[in-house]
Amino acid sequence: IFRNVNIALVNELSMLCGRIGIDVWEVIEAASTKPYGFMPFYPGPGVGGHCIPINPFYLSWKAKEYGFRTRFIELAGEVNENMPYYIVQKIVDVLNNAQKSIKSSNILVLGVAYKKDINDVRMSPALKLIELLQEKGANVCYNDPYVPIINISGIILKSVLLKKHLFDKIDCVVITTDHSSYDYKWISENSKLILDTKNAMKGKSETVVKL
Repeated sequence: IFRNVNIALVNELSMLCGRIGIDVWEVIEAASTKPYGFMPFYPGPGVGGHCIPINPFYLSWKAKEYGFRTRFIELAGEVNENMPYYIVQKIVDVLNNAQKSIKSSNILVLGVAYKKDINDVRMSPALKLIELLQEKGANVCYNDPYVPIINISGIILKSVLLKKHLFDKIDCVVITTDHSSYDYKWISENSKLILDTKNAMKGKSETVVKL
């Protein structure tokens, strides 16, 4: 519950920072200089796994038996569940700025595991993101060194190899899981446009748009 609520808070703040034009990652870095009482949480494309997206709502369900509504828990779930929709709109915006429509655009999603350096895709927000992009008419492929195959609404996708000729065709790269094995410098050098939802690139390239 604690993590779910705090991740939702920082996700909402990241959306506010985006509206204002402030770098949320710089805000978190500045807040981290506080010598005591600060615990950093980071925004992203949503929450996944067997725990955070599910377990808090057992308490919400039980609370209703006693006529009590756990509003923080429910609101946190709503914010986190809506993050893939926010990311899709962000992709639409960055493509529009590049004079591209999301329909028929080639989009590469990097990382589908729900967190870095594992092969677990349970409740991964990346899967929902891919589904939403496909509904928008985008041509979506993915790479994940830990997940060779995924099923999106009955459609099987296989992890593609990260080769130069692939990036030549890709209109937008979306980083959804910041696996340690990715060569982010090489990815940056070979990408036309990157939406980085995990700050994996640390914003070092003009082609990178942060969450």
